[in-house]
Amino acid sequence: MEDRNMGILLNHPNKVRQNQQFYQQAYKAHTRIWRINPRSGGMLMPYNILLWGTTAAAVYAMGRKIFGKNTWFSE
Repeated sequence: MEDRNMGILLNHPNKVRQNQQFYQQAYKAHTRIWRINPRSGGMLMPYNILLWGTTAAAVYAMGRKIFGKNTWFSE
């Protein structure tokens, strides 16, 4: 079983040079490192939603607390 899996790993082409060239060209074009990968949009969108959503919720709750309301929705 181990020999069969090793064949899969050994037969793949080495794409380090192509990836390195791709990242260096994007970096020279002043693209942020976290935006270079084509999949980065899918990873950054949930992060941004959580970041700004929790920030907005905290500011909303803080504003209600300043005005003397101790719950989220009711008077």
